[in-house]
This record gives sequence, structure tokens and C-alpha cells, in this order.
Amino acid sequence: MNEAPALFVSHGAPTFALEPGVLGPKLTALHMEQWGLKAAVVASAHWQTRGVQLMCGKAPETVHDFGGFPPALYQLQYPAPGEPALAGSAAELLRAAGFNVSFDQNRGFDHGVWVPMRYLLPAARTPVFQVSLPLDLDAQGAIRLGQALAPLRRQGVLVMGSGSLTHNLREIFDTSAASATYAVEFTEWVRRRVQERDLAGLMDYRRRAPHALRAHPTEEHFLPLLIALGASDALDEVAVMEGGMTHGVLSMESYLFRGKTASRGPAHRPCPLSDTNRRR
Repeated sequence: MNEAPALFVSHGAPTFALEPGVLGPKLTALHMEQWGLKAAVVASAHWQTRGVQLMCGKAPETVHDFGGFPPALYQLQYPAPGEPALAGSAAELLRAAGFNVSFDQNRGFDHGVWVPMRYLLPAARTPVFQVSLPLDLDAQGAIRLGQALAPLRRQGVLVMGSGSLTHNLREIFDTSAASATYAVEFTEWVRRRVQERDLAGLMDYRRRAPHALRAHPTEEHFLPLLIALGASDALDEVAVMEGGMTHGVLSMESYLFRGKTASRGPAHRPCPLSDTNRRR
């Protein structure tokens, strides 16, 4: 079985679904539907919970978790099936790594999932399920969470983090060159660290990276990168997908981590649907 990749996608604003810009065609050009993926598990910046939760429904809804955008955006749907059995496998891996895990049968796909998936897997036939970001997750914990999910890649499961390489919404309307400079410098620093697989530097990015606190006043849009990086390994090839800068300050840069053929991972386990679901 070919090992599935790990991937970090900067999903930008919800309007990315209607305006592909620079990154959209690059995601589509991966032709990911031809890779024989068994499923995709996605850690989105837009699902934060107490402890780790796993989507466990068979037919997740498309959630339009935003307001004030063009009416056409609210008509878009992404009807991919869920994958309860693989959610059960993911839960075992996460619990073995020390995470407190529960399930959510009712969770739908937030825009951090369905917007980029419209480019990556547009036919919506590949099963997709989400894993949440714990509210107390930090950079080191995000790497550890990705490492826990890494064995799923050997089962043909794409491990994907969906966030934004820069995410300062207060400055989204300031498109001056001076405003964008800090985002470019932060993006270039992260790119070098990713290419060099500098885990220590990336885990300490808030102290070491230029303009880190300005690029990410809060961390939830950066942590998915570290989850994807944690799910990768030193033998993976790193492909940088430059996505440009939207709204002056939102870097759309994304990274694909792809390795070689690997053996099949542990057998699937059923999702314990009787578990108590907790939603924030």
C-alpha cells in the first residue's frame, strides 16, 4: 500500500471556496483523488474542544460557520461521507499517546475542511473525518498529536492540518506594503524551518520567529501546521506550495509531506458510538 501524505493547507477566508487565487489550482493539480486514499483526517483551526474529540458521524453536514459573505457561498455543499471505523482507530492511537479522547456524532465539516477539500478532493467520495484541537494545545502538544496520528498514513489516510500560515484578522483591511512585510518575513522563516525539519525551532516559534505574535495573536491557525509536521517523518519529501498573500496579510503558503511505499498499519477498530459526546 502506498503511504498517504501529510499536508498543511492555509485555507484563507471562506471566500477561498469561490476565489481559488494562486493556491486553489495548485491543490487541484495534486490530483489527490487518483492517489487511492482510504480517507482523510483533518485538524481544523475552527474546531477547539476540551480534550480531543473525533468526528464519528457517517454523513457529516456542511457547516457554513461564518456570516456576511456572498449568498453563493452558503449554497456550497461538500457531501463527503464520514468514517467512524477509522475514527475509532485514531482514538486508540491518540489515547496511547496520552490524550483524553471522546467522540462527536453530530459534528459537521467546518469551512476549514470543506473549503480546501473542494480543491483537493472535489468529487467528495473519499471519506473525511475531523479531529479537534484541544483548547490547551500548545506547539509541543500539536507535534505530539500529529505523531500519534502518523500511523494512519500507512493505512492510506491523509493526515491534514488546516489553518493559516499567518492570521491577524485585525490587519486584514490594511493592504499597505508595510503591513504585508511582516507576514512575508514570518512566512519565509517558517518555510526554512519546515524545509530543514527544525522541530525545535518551530515548537519555539513564538520566541524565535520574526513577528510571530503579530502573525498569530492566537495560535489556533498555526497549530495545524505542527500537527501535519508531526505526522511527517525525516524521509518525507517536502513540497512548498506558494499561495501568495490574500487580503494583504494572510499567507496562503501550504506544505505537502510525501514519503515512499510503506506497510499496512494497525487494523481498524470500530468507533464506540455509545461514548458520551461533548461539544463546545
